[in-house]
Amino acid sequence: MYIAVCEDHNEELKALLDVLDSYQQERNVSLHLKSFSNADEMLTAAKSERFTLYILDIMMPGIDGIAAARDIRSFDISAKIVFLTSTPAFAYQSYGVKAMDYLLKPITKDILFPVLDSILREEEKLQESLTIKTSTSLVRIPFSKLVYVEVINKHLYFNLSDGTVREIPGAMKDYEDALLSRPEFMRTHRSYIVNMLQIAEFSLSGIRTFTGKSLPVSRLMYSQLKKDYVDLLFAEEGE
Repeated sequence: MYIAVCEDHNEELKALLDVLDSYQQERNVSLHLKSFSNADEMLTAAKSERFTLYILDIMMPGIDGIAAARDIRSFDISAKIVFLTSTPAFAYQSYGVKAMDYLLKPITKDILFPVLDSILREEEKLQESLTIKTSTSLVRIPFSKLVYVEVINKHLYFNLSDGTVREIPGAMKDYEDALLSRPEFMRTHRSYIVNMLQIAEFSLSGIRTFTGKSLPVSRLMYSQLKKDYVDLLFAEEGE
């Protein structure tokens, strides 16, 4: 996990780094840490390096944490952002930059460890993938990056979260066992299997994915799909 920590108060920065060091020792994991005392330095580094997680103090001179997060989102939509603050007054603004969490100081193990645990579990999921065979090669597609599969005229289209589409000849039955054995994938229509964790909006009129695609939902399957979708979301939150 590559972490950028931005905190302008030296004592609070040291305390936070101590908590992160404790996490490495207690969880027996390796964290790659870079600390910054201002957002300008961090943003410069962020444009040449890829961080998994940004831990940002909200109240900083110059570019504050919210403004820094907006800048990060202009070139990285997938990184996790966690805000640190001494007041809950900015909680609403944190949603605008899709922050993962909003933590009140002082930051302790009890506060930060569950956040890091959640990210590690997600990174483990990223390693799980589906292998498909194109005309020239074998391609591994991380399940977490697969938004939906569509079948059209004996061709399958694997639509990924970065906008890439992999097209191969075949039928849905060739891959449905591998996909539908996972709780996040559901057949929403005879021509579609969808990663329900990639859904931004789900209604009787259809599905809208986080990538902006609109997909149909079978009316006959809608009630059961809705129940399964809600159960999935509660299960994810429980983790």
